Amino acid sequence: MSPSPKELPALPAHAPAYWAEACKHLVKKDRVMRRLIPQFSAEALQTRGDPFITLARSIVGQQVSVKSAASIWKRFSALPAEMTPTQVLLLKVDDMRAAGLSARKVDYLVDLALHFTQGRLHVQEWAQMDDESIIAELTTIRGIGRWTAEMFLIFYLLRPNVLPLDDVGLLKGISQSYFSGDPVSRSDAREVAEAWKPWCTVATWYIWRSLDPQPVAY
Repeated sequence: MSPSPKELPALPAHAPAYWAEACKHLVKKDRVMRRLIPQFSAEALQTRGDPFITLARSIVGQQVSVKSAASIWKRFSALPAEMTPTQVLLLKVDDMRAAGLSARKVDYLVDLALHFTQGRLHVQEWAQMDDESIIAELTTIRGIGRWTAEMFLIFYLLRPNVLPLDDVGLLKGISQSYFSGDPVSRSDAREVAEAWKPWCTVATWYIWRSLDPQPVAY
């Protein structure tokens, strides 16, 4: 028998403040969440606390597997003395390419670093800005589309109700958990997520967690 919301185990200390309330809602409203959440109750979404690193990791992770992204990031992050925008701008292109980055991703990371060093981003105001305003600002950076901006909302700002419909893992997980493996459209995913609101971020995280042996992190 699945646990009732009151029987959910304690969450880790790093869990966002809203996580427990979200889990109770999801377990009550959604049969898949009722099964998934107790399986991974010892884990939760966690921020790395650095906006540049979060965005850089998101760029590195574009269109590659979680495992590949982790391997490339490990090599890339060993290059600068410190993973800061200023230090990244000092790196040689050949060294970045040798770490496994495509020429395009090198360009994207350089443009990201320039946006930070030249003060083109409203970093101090992000906490007060709504999701769509932040997405609009971030997508002015080369290589950052809506998906990457949504990863930032989830993994840095810990926004509770983000539904990244362009995310392959989310669609795959919804396909497996809700549609017996049949292909899933964005509208299918949106329909499933109606029961998740206002905690789409939390449900998305558990869908990802059901697919990967390690929690997704940026």
